[in-house]
Amino acid sequence: MKNYIVLAFGLVCSMATAQNINDALLYSQQNTQGTARYQGMSGAFGALGGDLSALNINPAGAAVFNNHLFSATLSNYNKKNSSNYFGTNRESKENYLEINQVGGVMVFKANNSNWKKIAIAANYDLVQNFDNNFAISGNSNQGIDQYFLSYADGTPYGPLKVRSGEYLEEAYLDIGNSLGFRDQQAFLGIEGGVISPVSNNDNNNSYVKNADYTTVDQNYFENTTGYNSKFILDFATQYQDNLYLGASLNFHSINYDKYTEFTETGYASGSPISRTTFDNYLHTEGNGFSFALGAIAKVNEFVRIGASYESPTWYRLTDDTAQRISSDLANPDINFINFNIVNLYEEYKIKTPAKATGSLAVIFGKSGLLSLDYGYQDMSNAEIRPTNDPGFASANEDISNELGAVSTLRFGGEYRIDDISLRAGYRYEQSPYLDEETIGDLNGFSLGFGYSFGPNRIDLAYNRAEQDVNKQLFNAGLNTPAFVNNVNTNITVGYTVNF
Repeated sequence: MKNYIVLAFGLVCSMATAQNINDALLYSQQNTQGTARYQGMSGAFGALGGDLSALNINPAGAAVFNNHLFSATLSNYNKKNSSNYFGTNRESKENYLEINQVGGVMVFKANNSNWKKIAIAANYDLVQNFDNNFAISGNSNQGIDQYFLSYADGTPYGPLKVRSGEYLEEAYLDIGNSLGFRDQQAFLGIEGGVISPVSNNDNNNSYVKNADYTTVDQNYFENTTGYNSKFILDFATQYQDNLYLGASLNFHSINYDKYTEFTETGYASGSPISRTTFDNYLHTEGNGFSFALGAIAKVNEFVRIGASYESPTWYRLTDDTAQRISSDLANPDINFINFNIVNLYEEYKIKTPAKATGSLAVIFGKSGLLSLDYGYQDMSNAEIRPTNDPGFASANEDISNELGAVSTLRFGGEYRIDDISLRAGYRYEQSPYLDEETIGDLNGFSLGFGYSFGPNRIDLAYNRAEQDVNKQLFNAGLNTPAFVNNVNTNITVGYTVNF
């Protein structure tokens, strides 16, 4: 029996299944997670502070607290994805429960100083939850052979041949190690029976599809899991009565898994191939760092303004991938290339852009408040490193040419009746793509409720966001995207203890 093999190899060219323009977006996004009060107002807290999740926007907000505090938050996530691909509609749902915020703050007051207060806070927020799945089906005029042909055309056939005495899975890994992802995909298409070289000559660089079709039935399923979490160490101070200043160190953690299944049938009568399957698995993990600076000023008894800057986030990440393929014409040993055969890649870096936020809040005494945040982030400044790698250079060129500035708007309000607080909010996030079609604008709203009893408070929030995406099934070959409508709703409960 053959032994399963895991081989680590250095990155030769763009990995295509992971390190591309999508990563710059995936790790830049921060959903409205956090405490239930924060979610109930759609995260519009830049000029308010006094909430642990508000430190994600403005680190000066910790100095607004008047006493020591601890809070924890639990969210129920519901994700609904509706897809349309060549006129066929599919719908998928995901529902799960998770702790998404835990943190506390300690406040130290000074009696005889202009610096009236010092606050030290530590908070964990799940800023992006990757748990999701969706299904896509349709009758397409572009078969999976187009994916493999896009990599094979122009590639010499000689280096793609299995050497004498070499196992198929060894050849697969060796080609990835010595030649890179492009040649590895060409090899997989050939040995999977999807495409064939025009001739067996080592210098041949032309290939043809093996299936006969006008249109094909395609079924695609994608499941993602994982998180992007953020742990904040925050230091803030209050100067006299009207100025709050703060700074934070932010430690990010990434854990991301993506599993895809692809099945293609419906070929023409008499086609040598009647069914093709192609599955992929990607695992990414790593850590990142950023810092933030902020200020909040009381203009008068009613009005507060805030400003903050969050630096770029510098991530250090590693990927591993696995694939499997089958068809009627596949090499008999093709099953030995499976999810136990893992490609390990060298560490790489992603820099997500800095973000600036301006905020305004109006306080109506103890009756309530209104708050507005405007954020700006230029996604064309994202970068995958090392920049001298040819594959990364291509991805960075795509980022510069296809992505643009993103404006975000958050508006929220709170109305208090004795010990009860009623909240609502609205959130808008501009598409990061210049075409505004690959990913559409995001719109969301929220509702919230809070009840204080003694020094403690319990909060409840409902948060809904909707966004349209044109989803490419693969990053090469199949050029017609599926339209996917994403609707994410959270029901969140939080508990706060003051002491």
